[in-house]
Amino acid sequence: MSILARHHLVPPPPFLLLLLVACTMGCLQSIACKPRIRRENIVVYEVSASIDQCPTIIEENSPIVLRYKTPYFRASAGVVMPPVPRNETWVVGWIQACTQMEFYNTYGDIGMSSWELPELREGRVKAISDSDGVSYPWYGNTTETVTLTGPTSKPSRLTVSMNDNFYPSVTWAVPISNSNTPMLTHITRDQSFITWLVAMNSVTKERIVLQTVRWRMRVDIAVDPDMPLGSRASLVGRPYQEQPHILNYQEPIPPNALGRPNANDAQVLMWRPRRGAPLVVIPPK
Repeated sequence: MSILARHHLVPPPPFLLLLLVACTMGCLQSIACKPRIRRENIVVYEVSASIDQCPTIIEENSPIVLRYKTPYFRASAGVVMPPVPRNETWVVGWIQACTQMEFYNTYGDIGMSSWELPELREGRVKAISDSDGVSYPWYGNTTETVTLTGPTSKPSRLTVSMNDNFYPSVTWAVPISNSNTPMLTHITRDQSFITWLVAMNSVTKERIVLQTVRWRMRVDIAVDPDMPLGSRASLVGRPYQEQPHILNYQEPIPPNALGRPNANDAQVLMWRPRRGAPLVVIPPK
């Protein structure tokens, strides 16, 4: 056998084997252990959710419409995000969806108008986005979200907050009538929401639900249309709202809570007479 052949059969020195294994393991580890944002690496603290402890305010300034302003729902949370890898962008913020809505304006024994979400009413979807209509899937894009663009070398501490309330107008007269005669006798509204605190990868759309809040707003107003403007309406029922529930588990986000249409665009104003067929007054957008 040649000297060259004998040279190839000689085993490498032990230190060379160790160096080769170390290098190989290092390469594999660098591939398998690329930093990744995971739920267990995200810290959520000081979560709060409340509805202002004040009654709904009724405004009778207009001869055309009654207005009412409910107390505000408010949510806030502190979040510590781990370092964000290069070429990744994460958004942390609030996503909200409506899960139930009853909104009836009664005009004596003539009939009632109602704002409705047909898909929700008929059970075709579990929730409808309550985004601002621009920042899908987020509720808004000011205090409601924070964007982190990698690479970041250390954890990021941030705070996100949001608020919501109702401030609608309801006509004194029957909405499909040419008359301006006040006929409104009652307003009933009962609406439920789920609000999620979420971290989302802007590229892959991976979502991590960090907190889930359920809340409800109810309005019950009696109206005497025969009284002079300014003294027709009064609150009935409970003056203060039930406080939100911060859940100790996370609920999944239904697909319809993430995209178009939002609740404002999907809602329909119906006229439902005591006698006769219902009529669409304002169609969805």
